[in-house]
Amino acid sequence: VQLVESGGGSVQAGGSLRLSCAASRSTTCMAWFRQAPGKEREGVATINSRGRITYEDSVKGRFTISKDNAENTLYLQMNSLKPEDTALYYCAADDGKWILGDIRCVEYTYWGQGTQVTVSS
Repeated sequence: VQLVESGGGSVQAGGSLRLSCAASRSTTCMAWFRQAPGKEREGVATINSRGRITYEDSVKGRFTISKDNAENTLYLQMNSLKPEDTALYYCAADDGKWILGDIRCVEYTYWGQGTQVTVSS
């Protein structure tokens, strides 16, 4: 699966950005991760084929993950951006793993190249 992100950029605190991730085919699991300089990569938001969504606590109420299934495109709408949101944002995807009779999104096999988001105070 090829993943191509776009939509990153530089904004002032309080501003908004919308990230997009075009996938070469559909997958069960999709997510956004980010990595700031000197920090470990962290999950930001996830969505599965059943529409189940999760968010990292610091972005709840500010970020919205969505998916256009017809276009195999993942989005991340980011509002009320803060300087601490500055990071390289990655799109990730996986076909899911069968665990105890259900498909779970526990790890991600496919990754995009990343798109930089910079928020200035």
